[in-house]
Parts: sequence; structure tokens; C-alpha cells
Amino acid sequence: MTRSPLTTPPPGAVVPAAPTGAPPPGAPLAAHYSRCFGCGTDHPTGLHLTARTPDGATVEAEFTVGEAHQGAPRLAHGGVLAAAMDEVIGMSVYLLHKPYVTGRLETDYLLPVPVGTTLHLRAWCNGITGRKAYLEAEGRIGAPGGPVAVRAAALFIEVGMEHFAKHGDLAAIVAEHQDYEVNP
Repeated sequence: MTRSPLTTPPPGAVVPAAPTGAPPPGAPLAAHYSRCFGCGTDHPTGLHLTARTPDGATVEAEFTVGEAHQGAPRLAHGGVLAAAMDEVIGMSVYLLHKPYVTGRLETDYLLPVPVGTTLHLRAWCNGITGRKAYLEAEGRIGAPGGPVAVRAAALFIEVGMEHFAKHGDLAAIVAEHQDYEVNP
């Protein structure tokens, strides 16, 4: 993975353990928002990522590249693959039960991903310092041990839920995020 210093954890960054109350190994992870392009079940052309955690700290997910996800004929659009990386990384940091947003996402494309392919994704946190979380992900073609098609490194920034209340839809946040306190 080609990484900039912006997505590399600094010395002293702490790799988080699975938090108390983390989902048990193998537990499916629900969509964080039903209309989310990445994980939402109600988004008509979204990725519909299905995710689980094998250990309470890592996320594994799959999605199948559909017709709506094309860039070149019969191949996944690079932006769609970047969105998949962003989503699986966001799901891994979501396990920490703190709201984060993407600050930077670096994506390396290693192999083309044809329409109809199931991409197996895995994401993990390399360290946290202050409000910054440093994460990575990979996407493999056809199986969890298949060839790596895409890799990503990211910097996520912890924000308060008021960020989403101020810039998003407060009613939707309250309806779908009962585990966070929202103070507009």
C-alpha cells in the first residue's frame, strides 16, 4: 500500500482492543443508516454491504458489483470501489461506539473488478491518537483469500453527534441512532 504520512499512525498511536459491549465474533453489523449508499438496505442502487465482525475490532464485508456500479463497460467504477473501502473502514471505526468522519482516504487499485464479482472486504484500525483514527482495508476478488484488487488507508476524525445534527437530518439521526446522544 502506498501511503502518505497523513494516513500513517504516528509513534505512540494506540491500537484499540474490542470495546466492552462489542458484538460477539461473527455477529452481523446493521446498517448505520438505512439510506446509506454503502450499507443501507433502502438505497436503490447502493452497495448493500453485508458486514460482520470476526473479533469485535475488525470488520469483514461483501458486496457484489452490479450493473449500476460500472465505470468502463462491465468493470467496477473506481469511485464505487473507493466508496466500498470508505464504508468498510467506517464500519470498523463504528465498532468503537464513537462518531467519526472520513478525513482522508487513499486508495490503490491493483486489479480490475468485473461486474458480477463479489468483493470480499476487510478493515482494521492501526492506531488512534487524540481524535484521529488510522485505518486500512483490502478488497479481494471472489473469496476472502482471493487476489487483492483494491487497498485503502484512511484517516478518520472523531466528531460529536452535533456535527450530523447541524449538517444532516436530525430526525433521521434520532430515529436510527438510539445508541448515541444527540444534542443539537
